[in-house]
Amino acid sequence: MANLLSSLLNSASALSAYQQVLAVTQNNVANASTPGYAKQTLTLEAMPMDLALGSSGGVRAGQIQSSRDEYAEQAVRRQTVGLGQAQQNVNSLTAIQSQFDVSGTARISSALNNLFQSFSAWGQSPTDPTARQNVIDQATAVASSFQQAAAGLANITHDTEGQLQQTVTQVNQLVGKLQGYNTQILQGDRNDPGMDAQVNSTLEQLSQYADFTATHQADGSVTVLLNGETPLLVGDQTYALSYGLQAPDATSPYPDAPPSAHIFASDGRDITAKTTGGQLGALLNVHNQVLPSYLGDATHPGDLNTMAEQFANRVNQLLTSGYVTDHSAGSSGSMPQSGVPLFQYATTTTTASDGTVSQTPNYTRVAQSLTVNPAITADQLAAITGTPTSVDTQPVTLTSEVSNGVPLALSNLAKPTDPSDMVNGTTSFSAFYGGMAARVGSDLNDATNQLQVQQSTVAQAQSLRQQISGVSLDEEATVMIQFQRAYEANSKMITVLDQLTLDTINILGP
Repeated sequence: MANLLSSLLNSASALSAYQQVLAVTQNNVANASTPGYAKQTLTLEAMPMDLALGSSGGVRAGQIQSSRDEYAEQAVRRQTVGLGQAQQNVNSLTAIQSQFDVSGTARISSALNNLFQSFSAWGQSPTDPTARQNVIDQATAVASSFQQAAAGLANITHDTEGQLQQTVTQVNQLVGKLQGYNTQILQGDRNDPGMDAQVNSTLEQLSQYADFTATHQADGSVTVLLNGETPLLVGDQTYALSYGLQAPDATSPYPDAPPSAHIFASDGRDITAKTTGGQLGALLNVHNQVLPSYLGDATHPGDLNTMAEQFANRVNQLLTSGYVTDHSAGSSGSMPQSGVPLFQYATTTTTASDGTVSQTPNYTRVAQSLTVNPAITADQLAAITGTPTSVDTQPVTLTSEVSNGVPLALSNLAKPTDPSDMVNGTTSFSAFYGGMAARVGSDLNDATNQLQVQQSTVAQAQSLRQQISGVSLDEEATVMIQFQRAYEANSKMITVLDQLTLDTINILGP
C-alpha cells in the first residue's frame, strides 16, 4: 500500500513539473518576437531513489534558465554602434554633397565658367559697354553662388547642432529607462525574463547612439560606461551627458570662426575627443572636422573661404593694375584713370594702441559675405594694361599699352599657368572647387560602403544571437508535443494507480 501511495505522489510531482515545462514553453512562444527576449528553459531534476528508505525516484521542476549569451549580445551592440555611425555619416555627407553639385547650373562651378566666358567676350570688345556689364552680372552670380554654398553649409551646421542635442537627450532618456529597470531589479525582479528582455532591448537601442560597455553586476543590475570609462549608469544612479558650443579662443589664429561642439560628462569633463562611436561620434566628426574643412575653424579659414578670398583678390588685383582710359582720354600731365576692385567681402576693424584703425579680412566669413562692389559701374572696369610715363612728361603715355590686356589676363584664370592665378599657387580655381566636391563625394562613397558592410555584420551578429538564445517555434512545438504526451501518459498512470489503490482498499476490507 505504501509503495502505491509513493508512486502516486511521484506521478503527481512529475505531472506538476511537466505542467511548468509547458507553461515555460507557452511563454517562449508568446514572446518569440518580443525585442530582447531570450529563450527560457525549465530544468528537470531527478529525485533520489532508495527503496530501502522509501524514496522511489521521479522528477521535479528545477530552476528556469535563460539561454542569453552575453558575448552574443555584446557582438550585436558593438556592430550596432558601427551601424549608427555609418548611417549618420551617409545622411550628413549626402546633405553636404548637395552643396557641391558640379553639374548644377546655379553652383559655383557653373558661375565661374560663365564669368570666365564673359572675360573672354570682354577681351574681344574691350570698350563695349554691354560686354563690361555682362562681366559685372556674371561676377554677381559668382558672389551669389559662394554665398549660397556658405549658407547651405551653415544650415547643415545648424541642423547638425540640433541633432547633437537630440542625440544627447536620447542617450540620457535611454539611460533613465535602464535606471528604472535597475531599481526594479534591486527590489526583487532580478529573475523576471520580461525585465531581462527590456534591459537588453534598451541597451541595443542605446548602442546606435554611442559606444559604451555594459556590465551585469552580481545584484542583477547593469552598469553602463560611455567609451568604456565615463559612467552613465551605476546601480540606480544616472550620470547625464550635456552638450554645448564653444567659440574659438581670442588668441587663436581665427577667433571669429564658427564654434565647435563639445560633449561633457556629468562632472563637467570634456569627453569630446573620446566620443567617436555611434551616431553621436559621427555627428561630432561632421560638425568639428568635416564642415570646418569648408567653413573654417580656430586654426583654418576653410577651403571655401580660401578659394573665395584668393579669387576675389586676384580679380581685384588684375583690375586695379589696369586703366580705364589711356593718355588720350585725360588732360596733359595727368595719370590715366586706374581700375577699381570688382569684389568686396567682410573685414574686421582693429584699433591699435596709438589710435590707428586698420581693416583686415575676416577670413572665415569671406564666402558668405562676398559681393560685387555696389558702387562699380560698367565704365569703371579697367581693360588697358601698360606702364605710364612720369607725370612730368608731357603728355603722359602708356608704354607697352594693350587695350584688352586685363580681360586677357582675367581669361587666363580659367586655365592658369602662372602660380599667381592659382589657389595657393598650385591649382586652378575650378580644379580646387572640383577637389572639394570630389572629397565629399569620396567620403560619401566610403560611408555608403561602410554602411553596407555594417548592415551585413549586424545581420550576421543578430542571426548568431538568434541561433544561441532566440526562440525557435519548431523546437518549442517539439517540446510542447513531447511533454504534452508525457503529461497525458502520467495522467493515465495516476488513473491506474488510483484504481489499484481503490481495489486494494476493497480487498483489504473494513
